[in-house]
Amino acid sequence: MEWYTVLMLIFGALILVLATGLPVAFCFLLLNIIGSYLLWGGAGGLAQMVHSIYTSVSSFTMLPVLMFVLMGEILFHSGLAFNAVNVVNKWLGRVPGRLCLVTIGAGTLFSSLSGSSMGTTAMLGTTMLPEMKRNGYSYDIGIGSCMSGGLAMIIPPSALAVVLASICQISVGKILVGGIIPGFFLAIMYCIYIVGRCVLNPSLAPRQNQSEETITIKEKITFTIIHFVPLATIIFLVVGLIFLGIATPTESSALGALSSLLIAGCSGKLNKTVIHETVSGTLKIISMMFMILAGSLAFSQILAYSGATAGLVEFTSSLNVPPVVILLIMQGVILVLGTFMEPVAIMMISMPIFLPVVKNLGFSEIWFALITLISMEISMKTPPFGFLLFVMKAIVPPEVTMMNIYKATLPFIIIDIIGILLIMTFPQIALWLPSLM
Repeated sequence: MEWYTVLMLIFGALILVLATGLPVAFCFLLLNIIGSYLLWGGAGGLAQMVHSIYTSVSSFTMLPVLMFVLMGEILFHSGLAFNAVNVVNKWLGRVPGRLCLVTIGAGTLFSSLSGSSMGTTAMLGTTMLPEMKRNGYSYDIGIGSCMSGGLAMIIPPSALAVVLASICQISVGKILVGGIIPGFFLAIMYCIYIVGRCVLNPSLAPRQNQSEETITIKEKITFTIIHFVPLATIIFLVVGLIFLGIATPTESSALGALSSLLIAGCSGKLNKTVIHETVSGTLKIISMMFMILAGSLAFSQILAYSGATAGLVEFTSSLNVPPVVILLIMQGVILVLGTFMEPVAIMMISMPIFLPVVKNLGFSEIWFALITLISMEISMKTPPFGFLLFVMKAIVPPEVTMMNIYKATLPFIIIDIIGILLIMTFPQIALWLPSLM
C-alpha cells in the first residue's frame, strides 16, 4: 500500500471519529489502539502502545507544565495577577485607548499563566468589556483587544510551549526564551495599532472619562513596588534563571510555583477557598492536556512505522518549489485545524508529520516551533469557526452580531500575519536570545 493511501486512511479515520463528538483524547486513543493492533502485530502492538503512552506522560520534561499551571492558578485565584494589571492601568493615565491597552496586557499575563486562551478571553470579555462600554468605547475596538489573550501561547512562562517542546523533542529552555521577543513584538504591534487608531478616530475610545482619580507619582511608585515587583520577581525566577543557565526549566518552574505560593501567603490571599480553586483548576487543566498528550508518541510511531512519514518527507524533498512555500503550506494547515481543534490536539496531529520535513529542509526546529505557536494563536480567532469568536459571542450583548466580532478581530489577525512574515524573513527575531544561552 502506498504511503499516501495509508496517510489518507489514518486521517480519514481520525476525522470520522472526531465527527462523532467523542473527546479528542479518546479519539486518538481509539485510533492508536486500532493502528497498533493492525500495524504492530496484535497483542504485542497493544503492549508497545501502552509503553509509548506511559513514556509520553512520565517524561521529566513534562514536569514544568504542571508547575506553570499551578503557578498561574495561584496568581489568578489569589488576585495577585489582577493587582499587577491595575498597576499598569494607573501608569497609563490618559493614553489613547488606555483600557484596550490594559486589556491586552491582562490577556497576555493571564493567558500565559492559565494556559487557557478560551478561559482568558471569557474572563476579559466579562470584566473589561462592560468597563469599556461604560467609558464610551466602541465594541469595534474593545472586542479585538479582548481577543488578544491567545498571544501568551508564545510569551513565557507558557505551558503550551513546554508541551510543544516535549512533542518535538527540542529544548524546553530555548523555546521558552525564544518566545520572549516575538511575543512582546506582537503585543507592541497591537498597542501601536490601538493608539494609532484611537488618535485618528477619538470617538472609538473617548478620553474624558478615562481618568476618574488623580494619582501622584509617589503613589504610583508605591503601588508598583507592592503589587508589580513581586510578580516581576516570579517571572525572573522562571525565565531569567533559564536564560542565565543557573536553573533548568523544571527547577525554574518549581521556583516559580513556590514563590507564587509564598507571595500569596505573605499577602494574606492564601485562604481555603483559594487553595481549593487552585488545586481544582490545576487538576482540570493538567488532566485535559495530559490525556491528549498521552497518545502523541504512539501516534507519531504509528505514522513512522506505516511509512507515511518517510513518504511525505521524500515527496516534499522532490517538489520543485522553494522550501518557504512548503513552510507556508504547513502553517496554512495549522490555521485550518485551529478552527475546530484545541492547540494541544493540533500539535499532536501535525508535529509528527511536519517536524521530519522541517529537519529535512534544514530549518531550525526552535524557529519553526515558535512560528507554529503564533499560527495556532491566529487560528483560534480566525473567521468563521475560530473558537474564540464563539466564546466572545456568548459574552457580548445580543445586539452585537458575529459579523461585528469578525470585523473587530480582523485587524489583529492581519497584525499576527505580518508578525509571522517578519519572523520568517528575519529568523533572528526568534533565535537571537536562544543563541545567547
